[in-house]
Amino acid sequence: MAATNQPVRRPDLRADCAQCAGLCCVALALTASADFAIDKPAGEPCPNLKHDFRCGIHARLRDGGFPGCTVYDCFGAGQKVTQVTFGGRDWRQAADSGAQMFEVFAVVRLLHELLWYLTEALVLAPPLRGALRRALDDTERLALGSPESLADLDVSAHRSRINDLLLRTSELVRGRVSHTPMNHRGADLIGADLRGADLRGADLRSAYLSGADLRRADLTAADLIGADLRDTDLRGAYLARSIFLTQMQINATRGDARTTLPPRLIPPPHWS
Repeated sequence: MAATNQPVRRPDLRADCAQCAGLCCVALALTASADFAIDKPAGEPCPNLKHDFRCGIHARLRDGGFPGCTVYDCFGAGQKVTQVTFGGRDWRQAADSGAQMFEVFAVVRLLHELLWYLTEALVLAPPLRGALRRALDDTERLALGSPESLADLDVSAHRSRINDLLLRTSELVRGRVSHTPMNHRGADLIGADLRGADLRGADLRSAYLSGADLRRADLTAADLIGADLRDTDLRGAYLARSIFLTQMQINATRGDARTTLPPRLIPPPHWS
């Protein structure tokens, strides 16, 4: 079974839009689709972004053709870049129209996502705690760097080093289940009927589960890092002890009051 202890809730890894300069509404490109009603190039403000950096249709994003905005999560990178890295300045005040700020935002977001996983791994894998703590401290130090150091950071190389530790953590946790864990890493399970499936200890890293039916499935100790859960049906599913699950993944799913989530995650409003 997975560890009973749970990672601490870290407010710095949760988006605080009131402390951000609307970075995700400007830095990211949008493609007209079921997720977004318009095309928008990266670096151009969304037409729904108001002067005070609030969203003009926030209360009706899903009905207004922007459900993708309700899914996205910056892991707290927005407020970090706005308030810490750039000292409270916003992209409108930059001589380069915010190009550096947008580049740094992408880097810090990835570093904060790694911090989310490392914070969880510290609790899950006591035998690796020393290496995980060093990796977490190093990642936090990088995330506090100057705009120049962050823009120059080889974040892919750093992510690769962290991923090795996360893989070892996953193997330790999944190895605690009583049966032989299944390997579905990167598997195409789009639209699969997995109702009531015993997925305890399954390796579902980067698996394609969009549109899959996981109602009442047991995902105890299942590794879900990078899994595509868009429109996945999780009604009645047990995910309380799944590992490396993020709010952004949950935001893209369908669930109900019977869906059991890890304590760090909350049911998205559209579930109700």
